[in-house]
Amino acid sequence: MCAAISASQWGFPTAPRKALLIHGLTSCSSAWEGVAQLLVAEGFFVVAPNLLGHAWRQGTDFRMSTLAEDLRPYLISDTSCDVVIGRSLGGTVALSLLQFLPKAKEVTVILLDPPLEREATAEMDKSAFLNAFANVKTTEELVEEFGWSRRDCMLAALGVSMCDRTTIDGIFSHNRPWSFSGLFKNIPPHVKVTVLVADPKAGAICLSEHIPCDIERLNVRVLPGIGHCIHYECPEAIMDAIQLPGAKI
Repeated sequence: MCAAISASQWGFPTAPRKALLIHGLTSCSSAWEGVAQLLVAEGFFVVAPNLLGHAWRQGTDFRMSTLAEDLRPYLISDTSCDVVIGRSLGGTVALSLLQFLPKAKEVTVILLDPPLEREATAEMDKSAFLNAFANVKTTEELVEEFGWSRRDCMLAALGVSMCDRTTIDGIFSHNRPWSFSGLFKNIPPHVKVTVLVADPKAGAICLSEHIPCDIERLNVRVLPGIGHCIHYECPEAIMDAIQLPGAKI
Protein backbone atom coordinates (compact mmCIF):
# COMPACT_ATOMS: atom_id res chain seq x y z
CA MET A 1 0.00 0.00 0.00
CA CYS A 2 1.10 3.55 -0.75
CA ALA A 3 -0.43 6.19 1.56
CA ALA A 4 -0.56 9.90 0.79
CA ILE A 5 -2.10 12.93 2.48
CA SER A 6 -5.35 12.57 0.55
CA ALA A 7 -5.48 8.95 -0.59
CA SER A 8 -4.15 5.41 -0.33
CA GLN A 9 -3.45 3.17 -3.30
CA TRP A 10 -2.76 -0.49 -3.88
CA GLY A 11 -1.44 -2.38 -6.90
CA PHE A 12 0.01 -0.97 -10.11
CA PRO A 13 -1.36 1.96 -12.17
CA THR A 14 -0.86 -0.16 -15.29
CA ALA A 15 -3.31 -2.82 -14.06
CA PRO A 16 -6.11 -3.58 -16.56
CA ARG A 17 -8.91 -2.58 -14.19
CA LYS A 18 -9.28 0.26 -11.72
CA ALA A 19 -11.35 0.68 -8.57
CA LEU A 20 -12.26 3.76 -6.55
CA LEU A 21 -13.16 3.12 -2.89
CA ILE A 22 -14.94 5.75 -0.76
CA HIS A 23 -14.91 5.35 3.03
CA GLY A 24 -17.55 6.25 5.61
CA LEU A 25 -17.92 8.90 8.30
CA THR A 26 -15.05 8.98 10.88
CA SER A 27 -13.17 6.41 8.80
CA CYS A 28 -10.19 6.78 6.46
CA SER A 29 -8.79 5.40 3.22
CA SER A 30 -6.66 2.79 5.01
CA ALA A 31 -9.82 1.10 6.29
CA TRP A 32 -10.16 -0.48 2.83
CA GLU A 33 -6.98 -2.55 3.26
CA GLY A 34 -8.70 -5.95 3.24
CA VAL A 35 -11.00 -5.25 0.28
CA ALA A 36 -8.20 -3.54 -1.63
CA GLN A 37 -5.92 -6.56 -1.33
CA LEU A 38 -8.69 -8.79 -2.70
CA LEU A 39 -9.16 -6.42 -5.64
CA VAL A 40 -5.43 -6.27 -6.39
CA ALA A 41 -5.37 -10.08 -6.49
CA GLU A 42 -8.02 -9.86 -9.24
CA GLY A 43 -5.98 -7.45 -11.35
CA PHE A 44 -7.17 -4.06 -10.10
CA PHE A 45 -5.33 -0.84 -9.37
CA VAL A 46 -7.10 0.56 -6.31
CA VAL A 47 -7.36 4.16 -5.13
CA ALA A 48 -9.12 5.19 -1.92
CA PRO A 49 -9.35 8.95 -1.28
CA ASN A 50 -9.82 10.50 2.14
CA LEU A 51 -13.03 12.52 2.32
CA LEU A 52 -12.98 16.15 3.39
CA GLY A 53 -12.66 16.42 7.15
CA HIS A 54 -11.04 12.99 7.47
CA ALA A 55 -7.41 11.84 7.89
CA TRP A 56 -6.53 15.38 9.00
CA ARG A 57 -8.01 16.95 5.86
CA GLN A 58 -9.67 20.27 6.60
CA GLY A 59 -13.10 21.33 5.40
CA THR A 60 -15.86 23.84 6.08
CA ASP A 61 -18.55 22.76 3.60
CA PHE A 62 -19.74 19.21 4.17
CA ARG A 63 -22.73 19.05 1.85
CA MET A 64 -22.98 15.74 0.02
CA SER A 65 -22.52 17.54 -3.31
CA THR A 66 -19.32 19.16 -2.02
CA LEU A 67 -17.90 15.86 -0.79
CA ALA A 68 -18.60 14.41 -4.23
CA GLU A 69 -17.16 17.40 -6.09
CA ASP A 70 -13.94 17.03 -4.10
CA LEU A 71 -13.48 13.54 -5.59
CA ARG A 72 -14.04 14.51 -9.22
CA PRO A 73 -10.27 14.77 -9.95
CA TYR A 74 -10.15 10.98 -9.54
CA LEU A 75 -12.61 10.70 -12.45
CA ILE A 76 -10.97 12.99 -14.99
CA SER A 77 -10.02 10.23 -17.43
CA ASP A 78 -12.58 8.11 -19.31
CA THR A 79 -10.57 5.10 -18.12
CA SER A 80 -10.34 6.28 -14.49
CA CYS A 81 -12.40 3.47 -12.95
CA ASP A 82 -14.27 0.26 -13.66
CA VAL A 83 -15.63 -0.17 -10.16
CA VAL A 84 -16.70 2.32 -7.49
CA ILE A 85 -17.40 1.09 -3.96
CA GLY A 86 -18.83 3.39 -1.33
CA ARG A 87 -19.39 2.41 2.27
CA SER A 88 -22.01 4.10 4.52
CA LEU A 89 -21.54 7.87 3.99
CA GLY A 90 -19.21 7.00 1.12
CA GLY A 91 -22.08 5.16 -0.54
CA THR A 92 -24.22 8.28 -0.52
CA VAL A 93 -21.27 10.27 -1.87
CA ALA A 94 -20.89 7.66 -4.64
CA LEU A 95 -24.55 8.16 -5.57
CA SER A 96 -23.82 11.86 -5.92
CA LEU A 97 -20.98 11.03 -8.34
CA LEU A 98 -23.01 8.94 -10.79
CA GLN A 99 -23.27 11.67 -13.44
CA PHE A 100 -19.48 12.15 -13.41
CA LEU A 101 -18.47 8.52 -13.91
CA PRO A 102 -16.52 7.61 -17.08
CA LYS A 103 -18.83 7.24 -20.08
CA ALA A 104 -16.49 5.25 -22.30
CA LYS A 105 -17.20 1.93 -20.60
CA GLU A 106 -19.55 0.17 -18.22
CA VAL A 107 -19.00 1.04 -14.57
CA THR A 108 -20.06 -1.07 -11.61
CA VAL A 109 -21.07 0.85 -8.47
CA ILE A 110 -21.45 -1.00 -5.16
CA LEU A 111 -23.01 0.73 -2.17
CA LEU A 112 -22.46 -0.78 1.27
CA ASP A 113 -25.39 -0.06 3.61
CA PRO A 114 -25.64 3.63 2.61
CA PRO A 115 -27.62 6.04 4.83
CA LEU A 116 -30.40 7.10 2.44
CA GLU A 117 -33.30 8.28 4.59
CA ARG A 118 -32.12 9.23 8.07
CA GLU A 119 -33.90 12.50 8.79
CA ALA A 120 -35.99 10.99 11.59
CA THR A 121 -32.88 9.66 13.33
CA ALA A 122 -30.31 12.29 12.27
CA GLU A 123 -29.87 13.82 15.72
CA MET A 124 -29.57 10.39 17.34
CA ASP A 125 -27.04 9.35 14.68
CA LYS A 126 -25.04 12.53 15.26
CA SER A 127 -24.96 11.94 19.01
CA ALA A 128 -23.73 8.39 18.48
CA PHE A 129 -20.86 9.56 16.27
CA LEU A 130 -19.92 12.37 18.67
CA ASN A 131 -19.89 9.91 21.56
CA ALA A 132 -17.67 7.51 19.58
CA PHE A 133 -15.32 10.41 18.81
CA ALA A 134 -15.17 11.53 22.44
CA ASN A 135 -14.59 7.97 23.66
CA VAL A 136 -12.39 6.32 21.06
CA LYS A 137 -12.28 2.58 21.66
CA THR A 138 -9.01 0.73 21.68
CA THR A 139 -8.16 -2.01 19.24
CA GLU A 140 -8.68 -4.59 21.98
CA GLU A 141 -12.12 -3.22 22.85
CA LEU A 142 -13.21 -3.32 19.20
CA VAL A 143 -11.96 -6.88 18.78
CA GLU A 144 -13.93 -7.96 21.83
CA GLU A 145 -17.10 -6.10 20.80
CA PHE A 146 -17.24 -6.91 17.08
CA GLY A 147 -14.92 -9.85 16.52
CA TRP A 148 -13.22 -8.17 13.55
CA SER A 149 -9.59 -8.88 12.75
CA ARG A 150 -7.03 -6.98 14.78
CA ARG A 151 -5.92 -5.20 11.60
CA ASP A 152 -9.42 -3.95 10.83
CA CYS A 153 -9.98 -2.86 14.43
CA MET A 154 -6.73 -0.87 14.39
CA LEU A 155 -7.78 0.85 11.16
CA ALA A 156 -11.25 1.61 12.52
CA ALA A 157 -9.75 3.25 15.61
CA LEU A 158 -7.26 5.14 13.44
CA GLY A 159 -10.03 6.65 11.33
CA VAL A 160 -11.90 7.98 14.34
CA SER A 161 -8.72 9.45 15.82
CA MET A 162 -8.01 11.40 12.61
CA CYS A 163 -11.47 12.95 12.41
CA ASP A 164 -12.86 15.80 14.52
CA ARG A 165 -16.08 17.13 16.01
CA THR A 166 -16.37 19.88 13.37
CA THR A 167 -16.61 17.29 10.60
CA ILE A 168 -19.30 15.29 12.40
CA ASP A 169 -21.31 18.44 13.17
CA GLY A 170 -20.93 19.63 9.58
CA ILE A 171 -21.95 16.33 7.96
CA PHE A 172 -25.24 16.32 9.83
CA SER A 173 -26.04 20.05 9.82
CA HIS A 174 -25.17 20.62 6.13
CA ASN A 175 -27.27 17.72 4.84
CA ARG A 176 -30.75 18.41 6.14
CA PRO A 177 -33.16 16.99 5.46
CA TRP A 178 -31.19 13.75 5.26
CA SER A 179 -32.94 12.26 2.24
CA PHE A 180 -30.99 10.84 -0.70
CA SER A 181 -33.08 8.00 -2.16
CA GLY A 182 -33.97 10.27 -5.07
CA LEU A 183 -30.39 10.03 -6.35
CA PHE A 184 -31.13 6.55 -7.69
CA LYS A 185 -33.16 8.20 -10.45
CA ASN A 186 -29.88 9.48 -11.93
CA ILE A 187 -28.30 6.12 -12.85
CA PRO A 188 -26.73 6.58 -16.33
CA PRO A 189 -27.24 3.86 -18.98
CA HIS A 190 -23.62 2.68 -18.71
CA VAL A 191 -23.70 2.28 -14.91
CA LYS A 192 -24.89 -0.72 -12.89
CA VAL A 193 -25.59 -0.20 -9.20
CA THR A 194 -25.73 -2.87 -6.51
CA VAL A 195 -26.77 -2.03 -2.96
CA LEU A 196 -25.59 -4.44 -0.28
CA VAL A 197 -27.85 -3.97 2.73
CA ALA A 198 -26.85 -5.09 6.22
CA ASP A 199 -29.19 -7.16 8.35
CA PRO A 200 -31.68 -4.90 10.22
CA LYS A 201 -31.22 -7.18 13.24
CA ALA A 202 -27.47 -6.59 13.12
CA GLY A 203 -27.48 -2.79 12.97
CA ALA A 204 -28.29 -1.91 9.35
CA ILE A 205 -28.80 1.80 8.64
CA CYS A 206 -30.06 1.27 5.08
CA LEU A 207 -33.58 -0.12 4.84
CA SER A 208 -34.75 -1.95 1.73
CA GLU A 209 -37.96 0.08 1.62
CA HIS A 210 -35.89 3.23 1.09
CA ILE A 211 -34.46 1.86 -2.17
CA PRO A 212 -36.64 2.37 -5.28
CA CYS A 213 -37.83 -0.91 -6.79
CA ASP A 214 -38.61 0.36 -10.29
CA ILE A 215 -35.15 1.54 -11.38
CA GLU A 216 -33.29 -0.19 -14.21
CA ARG A 217 -29.71 -1.34 -13.60
CA LEU A 218 -30.29 -1.32 -9.83
CA ASN A 219 -29.92 -4.50 -7.77
CA VAL A 220 -30.38 -4.96 -4.03
CA ARG A 221 -29.08 -7.75 -1.82
CA VAL A 222 -29.72 -8.08 1.91
CA LEU A 223 -26.95 -9.86 3.85
CA PRO A 224 -28.43 -11.94 6.69
CA GLY A 225 -26.45 -11.79 9.91
CA ILE A 226 -24.07 -9.10 8.61
CA GLY A 227 -23.76 -5.74 10.35
CA HIS A 228 -23.17 -2.23 9.02
CA CYS A 229 -19.41 -2.66 8.48
CA ILE A 230 -19.77 -5.01 5.52
CA HIS A 231 -16.20 -4.38 4.32
CA TYR A 232 -14.91 -5.91 7.57
CA GLU A 233 -17.54 -8.61 8.11
CA CYS A 234 -18.28 -9.90 4.62
CA PRO A 235 -15.79 -8.71 1.98
CA GLU A 236 -16.62 -11.75 -0.15
CA ALA A 237 -20.10 -10.30 -0.76
CA ILE A 238 -18.44 -7.21 -2.25
CA MET A 239 -16.30 -9.33 -4.55
CA ASP A 240 -19.36 -11.35 -5.60
CA ALA A 241 -21.05 -8.11 -6.71
CA ILE A 242 -18.20 -7.40 -9.15
CA GLN A 243 -18.36 -9.14 -12.51
CA LEU A 244 -14.90 -10.64 -12.53
CA PRO A 245 -13.40 -12.27 -15.62
CA GLY A 246 -14.27 -15.97 -15.64
CA ALA A 247 -16.89 -15.61 -12.90
CA LYS A 248 -19.98 -17.78 -13.11
CA ILE A 249 -23.13 -15.77 -13.74
